[in-house]
Amino acid sequence: MKKNPEFDSLVPSIGFSRRGFIVTAVGAGFAAAMQPIMAQTVIRTDSEGLTAGDITIPTADGPLPAYRAMPAAGKQLPTVLVVHEIFGVHEYIKDICRRLAKLGYLAIAAEMYARHGDVAKMSNIQDILDGPVAAATDREHMSDLDACADWAAKNGGDTARLAITGFCRGGRTVWLYAAHRPTLKAAVAWYGALEGAPTANQPKWPLDMAADMKAPVLGLYAGKDQGITADQVEEMRQALKKAGSKSEIIVYPDAPHAFHADYRPSYRKEAAEDGWQRMLAWFRANGV
Repeated sequence: MKKNPEFDSLVPSIGFSRRGFIVTAVGAGFAAAMQPIMAQTVIRTDSEGLTAGDITIPTADGPLPAYRAMPAAGKQLPTVLVVHEIFGVHEYIKDICRRLAKLGYLAIAAEMYARHGDVAKMSNIQDILDGPVAAATDREHMSDLDACADWAAKNGGDTARLAITGFCRGGRTVWLYAAHRPTLKAAVAWYGALEGAPTANQPKWPLDMAADMKAPVLGLYAGKDQGITADQVEEMRQALKKAGSKSEIIVYPDAPHAFHADYRPSYRKEAAEDGWQRMLAWFRANGV
């Protein structure tokens, strides 16, 4: 199996154990590692008509910081878990939650690396990869996402209509969660890594789990991605087909990795908007 260069640096944290959270609240603004932002392309969604802001999610390790947006006074809302890139719940991820809330969803984005460091304040990408990203475990992520769904069920959400979407590293998590949660209705993974070197903390990758998908996944990928090759995408596509999965993969031939990230130079408006509409249609088609 080919390694994914974006994540080759990850190493297992043997013997590392931590309870509780280093990060106790989501950050403000955009991630430090991605400054300066491309201000001319940033999409800004207001919170008029919404209940939006920071929350904490009860977990076995304590309160997990997260951001939530939903129609004001909404009840029994279809729910979307939003999984951030390696940069944490910064303004781009919060805006995605507000965009979804404007469409009638309860959207929740949790700080997936809160046990291991404040990635939003870290300015060196390699430090993020070698630190919090490597230290976090897939088991933690699955448990935290389940906790977010449990919170939603008690706070205006309808988890019988539960979906998940995520970006970059969060896209990988989307595939894993689709294999983890039997009641998940739909999943959309934006350019999430499909193959990689297994570690103690991240022992399997989406390609290893293609036959285990419990919800249909829409994969949105980039033809000019420097880390996820066309061969990897096709290998995943064939594995899903062999498994009889209803999942699909769309490739935007001229787009680079992170083409949806409107605050970065990689942003491609046409592909981003098309992918967004495909995501919404995927949710609707699968009962979310």
